[in-house]
Amino acid sequence: MFGGFGLCGIPENLIAALVRTGVKGLHTISNNMGVDGFGMSLMLQAGMIASHIGSYVGENRLLESMALAGQLEVTLIPQGTLSERIRAAGAGIPAFYTPAGVGTVVAEEKEIREFEGRPYVMERALHADFALVKAWRGDRLGNLVYRKTARNFNPMMATAATVTIAEVEELVEPGEIDPDHVMTPGIYVKRIIQGEIYEHRIERRTTRKA
Repeated sequence: MFGGFGLCGIPENLIAALVRTGVKGLHTISNNMGVDGFGMSLMLQAGMIASHIGSYVGENRLLESMALAGQLEVTLIPQGTLSERIRAAGAGIPAFYTPAGVGTVVAEEKEIREFEGRPYVMERALHADFALVKAWRGDRLGNLVYRKTARNFNPMMATAATVTIAEVEELVEPGEIDPDHVMTPGIYVKRIIQGEIYEHRIERRTTRKA
């Protein structure tokens, strides 16, 4: 699992380090893969990813072309369902019912039940062996604080993996973070590093005329 939404809150230093290892055959989970030439797209370019689960592919031309050419297995999941499947895994909930996807290919070969006259499809929790997440601040015990919208998928992914590795912009000593401000308790984090360089790219800049 890779935290982030577009380019916001992605573990860019951990991704770069993973690319340097040259590992192959990864099965990845993320909301999307951002843009060409940055973040998880570097993993695609290096031929590291065998399959991908996500909810959106529109900003990454390489991912789109590989999927259409049959070079990459891609499973698309409604964004809310993806989020809840990850959250359910962290909460110990094996499955849940949702109306999203009923009557579409999303519901094929899945259990359908009716509640109060409305059909719902059963979705299973989504676990991972590893989660790579990004936070703003963290202490050496793994307690994490996210900044604004960079929070996105990171907290739930941190709870849904066997091993969670976090990168932070600022690494502090235990006790320097107010306990009331902790968003991911250190019990979920197995490894933590301080990132060296952050580009803070904007995926799509939208402005209005003065």
